[in-house]
This record gives sequence, structure tokens and C-alpha cells, in this order.
Amino acid sequence: MSSNSFYPSDFDLHLFHEGNLFKAYNLFGAHVRNGKTVFALWAPNAKKVRVIGNFNEWNGHAAEMKRTTNEGVWFLELPENLEGSLYKYEIVSESGRVIHKTDPFAFMTELRPRTAGIVHTLDGYIWHDEKWRSHHRPSHIYEEPLAIYEMHLGTWKKKGKGEDDLYTYRELADMLIPHVKEQGFTHIEVMPVTEHPFDRSWGYQSTGYFAATRRYGTPEDFMYFVDECHRYGLGVIMDWVPGHFCKDSHGLHNFDGGFSYEYENNWDRENYVWGTANFDLSKTEVHSFLISNALFWMDYYHIDGFRVDAVSNIFYWPNRDGLEPNPHGVSFLQKLNKAVFAFKPEALMIAEDSSDWPQVTAPVHQGGIGFNYKWNMGWMNDVLDYMETHWNERSDKHHLMTFSLMYAYSENYILPFSHDEVVHGKKSLLDKMPGDYWQKFAQLRLLLMFMMAHPGKKLLFMGTEIAPFSEWKDLEEVDWHLMDYDMHRSFNDYFKQLMHVYKTVPSLYELDHSPDGFQWIDVHNQDQSVFSYVRKDKEGNAVVAVCNFGDYGYSDYKIGVPEIGTYEELLNSDEAAFGGSNQVNNTKIEAVAEVMHGQPAYVDINLPPFGAVYLRRIEEDKGRN
Repeated sequence: MSSNSFYPSDFDLHLFHEGNLFKAYNLFGAHVRNGKTVFALWAPNAKKVRVIGNFNEWNGHAAEMKRTTNEGVWFLELPENLEGSLYKYEIVSESGRVIHKTDPFAFMTELRPRTAGIVHTLDGYIWHDEKWRSHHRPSHIYEEPLAIYEMHLGTWKKKGKGEDDLYTYRELADMLIPHVKEQGFTHIEVMPVTEHPFDRSWGYQSTGYFAATRRYGTPEDFMYFVDECHRYGLGVIMDWVPGHFCKDSHGLHNFDGGFSYEYENNWDRENYVWGTANFDLSKTEVHSFLISNALFWMDYYHIDGFRVDAVSNIFYWPNRDGLEPNPHGVSFLQKLNKAVFAFKPEALMIAEDSSDWPQVTAPVHQGGIGFNYKWNMGWMNDVLDYMETHWNERSDKHHLMTFSLMYAYSENYILPFSHDEVVHGKKSLLDKMPGDYWQKFAQLRLLLMFMMAHPGKKLLFMGTEIAPFSEWKDLEEVDWHLMDYDMHRSFNDYFKQLMHVYKTVPSLYELDHSPDGFQWIDVHNQDQSVFSYVRKDKEGNAVVAVCNFGDYGYSDYKIGVPEIGTYEELLNSDEAAFGGSNQVNNTKIEAVAEVMHGQPAYVDINLPPFGAVYLRRIEEDKGRN
């Protein structure tokens, strides 16, 4: 064993091969230390490995790495500071084939289509988010409002129509953050920012798991983006893809002439749907790689959590008849969540899971998978199915809007209308609505009020706030020009008011994950396509939501309410200022002390067509005579 202090310790190497080196980024990759540059790589199937770069004219014969473990860790120390140098690994496989690969642990890479790693130290950025980090604790996370703005950095806004007409992380921060704050969101979720070769994969097919894509600037520029989000009170969630990776020649696929990162068996390895390769989650070194990657983004970039992509592809073996559980995938996810929460107890770990796997958001020690949130894909599919149905036929699908309450508390859910629902011919949310111009806007306003009053946290894709007619085009920016039109401006005014109500009325979020926070008033009114229910906070304060999915309005709609007293309208989607027909309830509403819908009293209200109304009881002035 070398006496050199930079040489990997036996303990670290043991942990890595065991699958428990959760900060492997401190060992692997390229690091400048005391004026020297050290390289470490895992390539178990390699016969030789050399470091090549612009510092040695891409000739690695004087920079041959030494194999340090039988399991394939290679190490090299060079006597000079190579900060900023381009480099790759030249790998000679067991068959003698020469392969050039980008460092899997590279902290920085070239801008596509170039693929070399860049020796880069990440310790220079000075953070300013101490207040954010010190005030966020896990104890009340479920009782707080959570409204996530999902976005793609490359197409939120663009400088032009060209492939490279992109704003930088810093420019985006200065434009995006004030907008997201004004709209009322609590978090920004960025689609994957790991380095990826193909723009239209949106980052979901990565080659550089430890490198923030150079499309928008340097690693420090992305740190600035996150820092500014935190300074303005916005959390940052990163889309993360631990299930599969792209097969471009410079990436992880067939890395050292063998299948180091992916399954050996072709049937398990190939992800035919996406044209990618599945990580071999039975390999402990892959555990160290992926779990270290999650901790890396929280450690160096202060990321607040992850939306973990395609979890069902990890739960179950691919390409098999039926749903056959993959025990390696299950144990990996449990191990991942335990490691993340040990490192950052207040983290958000969100499963994008379309399966019915049980206890996804239950703690690992209780037999669960250990996430703290899961997307409610069933709710999303049912609700959009209902909304796309003409209102004359909605009575036949009434159950789609109520079924979610049968399982709403089996997991900690987030209700998503994500990018996946508004791309590739699926239409925008607005264009999914049947009817004419006015009816489409009215139904979208209605849908969002139904969503905000439904148990579960919220996620909306960028652009929803201005109601675009076009679906996400993924090469062009959001249709911001629509704000020149009255109806879209009015919709945005409505959206901001709705988000304000959501965030400031605890009844709408405090008991999202407890059945004590929800009660149906009239769940059976399929003839009129009206749904009414109560949301309550911990103090018992109630908001009554009445949602009319039919085209006929009512001037004297009677609905049961949970308390006798005087009520006021908290929000009405049909206000003229929002583009509606102004069938509102401007005056105080006295409840009649007579049982209706199982409630002790009822109120008589204006209920607009394709409209929603929130009501709340007015607290009496105790000082009044």
C-alpha cells in the first residue's frame, strides 16, 4: 500500500464495494489536492486504463492508472494542478478493444456535442442561504402548503429559436424566481439537470450524473440559481433518474467493455420503451454510485429533494410477463431513502410511481419504501378522463371524481398535472376541456379549484398559470405572448388569487394526509355533475367547496354546511374579473338551521355553470352588541 495520503483508504474501498460509500464523489473522479491531481475510477472489466487529455495531447501512455482492488478500482496521481483541463479515460477492455469514456464522476463536462470531462473544483462558491437552511425542519412538513412549479430550464424562456439560444442559470434565476414567487408557488422542480447528450430527452437520459449540464452555464451558475431560490423562500426539487441511463458511446453503457453499471442479462438490461439501459441494482457498487449521487446534489448544490423518476421501473423487473417484483430494486430504494434522510432529515423524496405498490411513503422500519411523498397518478388520470368527457356524458363517469377518496390516505400524495400530460399530442390542459372558448377557460378555472381543495399537495407544469392553448412544444418557450390577450391575463389574475387562498387558508392543506381534514357533503349528485365537500384544519375551521361540472348555473342552489352561522364567499371561479359570467355571492349568507346532506344546516347560493365556490363561516365579532 502506498504511503501517499491521497491514495484511497482500504476502509473507503471496502465501503464502496460493499455498497455503503455514500460520499463516493470525494474519492472517485478527478480532484486537485495540494497542487496535485488524482484520478480514481471503477472499471472492473478493464485490462488497462489511462487518463488522456489536453494536458498530455490525448496520449495516455505516461498516465496509466494502477488497479488497486480485485473488484476494479483504478487510481492515478499526477504531480501538476490540472484545474480546467479536459480529460477522458482510455480503457482497454479484456478483449483488447480501446474505449474512450467520460468520467462517470466528472463534476463538469464540455458543452454538447463535445463530451470530455473537465477537472473542476466545486468548493469556491460562497452560499447565502443560511436562513433557508436553518429554518427548514421535517417536523411539520406534512402540515404546510406545498405547491410545486415543474419546469424545463431550456424552454421556460429562450433568447431566440435556435438550439443554443438559451438563458444561463443566472439569467433564469433573475427572471424566473420573481415570477414563481408572484404566482404563489412554494417550490421549483427542475427537470433533470444532469448532463445529457440529446436536448429532447429533457435530461431523462443522462451521461453525466455528477455534472450540471453546460447548456446553461457552469456548476457555480447552477449553485447561484439554487441559492437565489432559497434566498427568496423557494425550495428546489430536482428530477432524478436512478433507474436507467442512455446508451451513448461516451457514457455508462458498456463502460469498460463489459456491463459494469447495467444488468448482464440482455432481457433485464434493455429498456425497450426508452431505448436505454437499466441500472443493475443488484450490484453494490451501483448502490454506492447512485446514493452518492443523490447526496452529492444536496451536499454541493443544496438541493432540497428529488422527484424520483419511473419508480415502477425499479419496483418490477422489465420485459417480463405480468408484474414480477425486483427485490434488488426494492432494497435499493429503501437504502436510498434511509441514506438521504440520515443526511438531510427535511428532504423531499417524491416517488413518480404509476403502480399500486403498497406503503411507498411508509418508513422503511415499518416495512415501507421510505419516500415521504408519491405522485397520485390515479387521481390525475381519472380527473383528466372526466374533464375531457363532454358535460352531457359526465354523469356516467361521476365515480372518476370521487374514487380517489377511497385511497387518499393510504399514501402521502402529491396531485400532479405535469409535463407528461401536456406534450406529444396530449393537448394543453386548456385545450383538453370540451366546448367553446369561454367554456374551456371556465372549466380550467373549475378544475384548478377542485384540485386545490382536494386532499394532497400540488404540482403544476410551467405555463399553466397563463392557460396556453398549445401543448408544451419542448423546443420553444412558453407562449408568454398570450398575456397580451384579456382572457389569459384574467386567467392569470385568477390563478394568483387561487394560489394565495390555497397558501393562506390552513383548511386547504393542514390535514392533507388525515381523514379528519375531509368530508363529503353531497357525493351522489351525478345528475347535475356537482361535487361538494368540506376541508378542515386542525382547529376545526372549515372551507366548503362546491364544484359544478355542468353547463347549467343555479341561482338558488342549496347545500349542507357543517355549522350554523353566517357564511361568506372566499373565492368564486366565475368572477367577471377572472373572465367569468359573475354569478357570485357578494352578500353574507345566513345558514338555515335545518339538516341537509347530513349537515346541521344549509345555505342557498349562486352556483355558476362550470364554476366552483369556496365558502367559509364568518367568525362573529365578540365585541359587537
